[in-house]
Amino acid sequence: MNRKLKNSELDRKSVEAFKEAEKTPIIVVLDNIRSLNNIGSVFRTADAFLIEAIYLCGICAQPPHKDITKTALGATESVRWNYFESTLDAVKELQENQYQVVAVEQAEQAVMLNDFVVEAHSKYAVIFGNEVKGVKQHVVNAADTVLEIPQVGTKHSFNISVSVGIVLWDMYAKLLKSS
Repeated sequence: MNRKLKNSELDRKSVEAFKEAEKTPIIVVLDNIRSLNNIGSVFRTADAFLIEAIYLCGICAQPPHKDITKTALGATESVRWNYFESTLDAVKELQENQYQVVAVEQAEQAVMLNDFVVEAHSKYAVIFGNEVKGVKQHVVNAADTVLEIPQVGTKHSFNISVSVGIVLWDMYAKLLKSS
């Protein structure tokens, strides 16, 4: 029988230890996400994978906000974040700092996630778009790469928080393998 572990047995980092820990070299960029619950979920997922930061852009709400806090479960205290009025300004800053900018979107010539090669010692910025309209076209145009999550069902997209979980887990696992 497998006994379920108690929270006290999970050996989780404190907020202070998280802030001092070496981060996974990925910044999550949220392009005009309207749901505060989705933003909170992204914070929580970013915390789980020791993500470097989250860039909130455009209409994205910013912490502290009760609806973000409700789903983030404290991750707004551990994960560093910045706000940019324009997603393109965030992309420009990231590219100037040698991040490979990856837009997650369904697009011509997109690289399928399972074929995407993550290189050790590289830094990545992964852009996720609005729940209805996705990543804006001018932001897709500015990205270095477009990444698509393969899907085989009848629906055309995942919820943004699910997309973040899929992509971050995949990239995190690939980074662990390559180092």
